Amino acid sequence: QVQLVESGGGLVRPGGSLRLSCAASGFTLDYYAIGWFRQAPGKEREGVSCISTSDDSTYYADSVKGRFTISRDNSKDTVYLQMNTVKPEDTAVYYCATKIFDDGSGLCSDADFWGQGTQVTVSS
Repeated sequence: QVQLVESGGGLVRPGGSLRLSCAASGFTLDYYAIGWFRQAPGKEREGVSCISTSDDSTYYADSVKGRFTISRDNSKDTVYLQMNTVKPEDTAVYYCATKIFDDGSGLCSDADFWGQGTQVTVSS
């Protein structure tokens, strides 16, 4: 059974840092990409950052470039999102997700399997 379990969300002050973790299990085949999406109240879900499992190439949304860093630990089947200099507009539910095949649309265009999500709230 495929599982993506996120952890690390919470309340953080503007300018602070937070690290999200996602443990993946149950995949019988290699997946193409893994990463993070987010959805804020009243907004559409967006791809935040994703990483290729074949060459570690990465994607970052313009809004998080220079502030967020994605990384993965193959030995633990875990992906991380280091969030620095967070802003109130980063407040959202963050979802870990995997994309199984490269359909040419990009690392973070969509996903096939999703975690339950973890809330990140940036507020003073």
